[in-house]
Amino acid sequence: MSFNHHGVWAIYKFEMARAKRTLWQSLVAPVITTSLYFVVFGAAMGGRLSDVAGVPYGAFLVPGLIMLSLFTQSVSNASFGIYFPKFSGTIYEILSAPISPLEAVIAYVGAAASKSVILGLVILATGACFVPITIEHPLWMIGFLLLTAISFSLFGFILGIWARSFEELQFVPLLIITPLTFLGGVFYSLDMLSPLWRAVTLFNPVVYLISGFRWSFYGMADVSLWLSVAISLGFLLVCSVVLWWIFKSGYRLKA
Repeated sequence: MSFNHHGVWAIYKFEMARAKRTLWQSLVAPVITTSLYFVVFGAAMGGRLSDVAGVPYGAFLVPGLIMLSLFTQSVSNASFGIYFPKFSGTIYEILSAPISPLEAVIAYVGAAASKSVILGLVILATGACFVPITIEHPLWMIGFLLLTAISFSLFGFILGIWARSFEELQFVPLLIITPLTFLGGVFYSLDMLSPLWRAVTLFNPVVYLISGFRWSFYGMADVSLWLSVAISLGFLLVCSVVLWWIFKSGYRLKA
């Protein structure tokens, strides 16, 4: 069976066009929100912390704020992208179309990840307007950016299939993803915590993603780089297996 390039491209273009129609929600609002985080936390904490492990606190914030937006927007874009066809009933047209589950996932997840990566780069440029930023390992930075965007877009796709209402669609991002992100080292280094809280925080998988991404900027990390890579790849693998099972069983798709 040949790869349906036209079907994948059609879905991808539709999802990207939806982002253009909601440009304020998709791009402008997250940038303003992130800038407020930067200004407020940079002003509040920057006066108390001149640097973190030799990195100015304002610059230290930038990778964390990029990942904060990447997590939330990847999940939001992908979950809404597949939930809306379920809500409107057009999901059956997709299921009956000559496009495989893999191709549908590539289209929806690819569009969600693309939007998140673009947003991440815009936030990086926004941060550079406030503080000087250095990227010591640009290839690693791009790799972590893509890996995180794809992984959380896959997770959001799963969430969109699982959700049966808009309330359920918002439940996981608000009550799980956001708290884990705020407690994952966006605004602080784990070395600033007591030994007890540092040990507890290491059970948070988001810590490893943020730590690896920050290492690509400044060569500093709270945990091992390779452990960060392993956690990121493991999360991607788990999401891929869950999606394979969903399409194989038809879970909340064919009912």
